[in-house]
Amino acid sequence: MKAKTIANGILRAVGILVGIALVGYFLYKIQSVLAYLSIAAVIALIGRPMVLFLRRKLKFPNTLAVILTMLIMVGVLVGIIALFVPLISEQGKNLSLLNIDALQGNLNALYRQLTEYLGASPVVVNEIIEDTEIEKNILEGLDMGFIPDFLNSFLTLLSTASIGLFSVLFISFFFLKDSKLFQNGLLMFVPKTKESGTVKSIDKINNLLSRYFVGLLLQLFVLFIIYTITLLVVGVENAVVIAFLCALFNIIPYVGPIIGGVLMIVLTMTSFLGMDFSSVILPKTGYVLIGLAIGQLIDNFASQPIIFSNSVKSHPLEIFLIIIIAGLLFGIIGMIVAVPGYTAIKVILKEFLSENKLVKSLTQNL
Repeated sequence: MKAKTIANGILRAVGILVGIALVGYFLYKIQSVLAYLSIAAVIALIGRPMVLFLRRKLKFPNTLAVILTMLIMVGVLVGIIALFVPLISEQGKNLSLLNIDALQGNLNALYRQLTEYLGASPVVVNEIIEDTEIEKNILEGLDMGFIPDFLNSFLTLLSTASIGLFSVLFISFFFLKDSKLFQNGLLMFVPKTKESGTVKSIDKINNLLSRYFVGLLLQLFVLFIIYTITLLVVGVENAVVIAFLCALFNIIPYVGPIIGGVLMIVLTMTSFLGMDFSSVILPKTGYVLIGLAIGQLIDNFASQPIIFSNSVKSHPLEIFLIIIIAGLLFGIIGMIVAVPGYTAIKVILKEFLSENKLVKSLTQNL
C-alpha cells in the first residue's frame, strides 16, 4: 500500500511537471499574441481616461466615445510616423549621392581637430591617422552590399508590423469598448470566494496604471519640448525627430536618458561635420549638453516625483530598488515593466494579505 501511494505521488508529480512544460511551450509558441494583448492593454489604459471623459462629461455613447478615442490615438501615431518620413527620405538621398572622398576628408578633419584640441601636435595627429588608417577602416566597414538584404528585411519587418498594428488596434478597441472583457476572462480562473477581491483589485490596478501611463506620456512630452527647443536654437537639422527619439529613450529608467543623451550629442556633432571643431562643433555640443541637463533636472525633480506619488503611490527609493532588481533579473524589458508590474502586485497583496505586517507597510498609501 505504501509503495502504491509513493508510485501515485510520483506519477502525480510527473503529470504536474509535464503539464507545466506543455503550458510553458504553448505560451512560448503564442508569445506574439501575448505581446499584442499586453500592448493593447497598455493602449486601453492610456485611452481609458479619454473614453470616460467623453462618456461622462460630453455624454457620448460608449461605442462612439471609443471610436473617437481610437481615431485620436491613431492620428497621433500617424503624425509621429510622418515626422520620420522626411528624415528617411533625406538619408536615402544622401546615401545615393554619397561622396566617399568628401566623407574621408570630413572624418579626417573632425578627428584631427578633436585630437589637436585635446593637446596633440599636428605631426602626431597625422602620424596617428596614417598609422591607424582610420578613414580606411571606417569606410571598409561601410559595405554597401548589405543594402539589398536590408531592404528585404525591412519589407518583411514592415509586413509583420502591419499585421501586429492591426491586431493591437483591433484588440484595443474591444478592451476599451468592454472594460470588463479582461476582467470576465480572468474571473473564469478564480474561485467564487475570491471573485469580489479580484474585481476590486482589477479596478484599482486599472485606475493606478491609467494615471501612470498618462503621466509617463506627459513626462516624455515635457522632455520632447525641452529637447526640441534646444536643438532648434542650436540649429540641428531634423530637430523634432531627434528630440522625439531621445525623449522616447526615457521610457527605459536610468539607462534610457544616458542613451538618449549620447545619441543627441552624436547627431549634433555629425550635423555639423566638416565645420571648425573649436568654434562651431564644440560650442553647439555644449549648448546641447546644457539642454540635456535642464531636461533631466526637470524630469528627476519634478516630473518623476509627481508621477510616482500621484499614480503608483510608491516612494522614489522603493521604485529605484524595484527597477534595479528587475533590470538585473530580466534586463531592459524588466526595467520598463517594473513599475506597472510592482504596482499590480502591491494592489493584489493589499486585497488578499492586508493583515501581513510587511504588506501593510508597503501598501499604506494605496
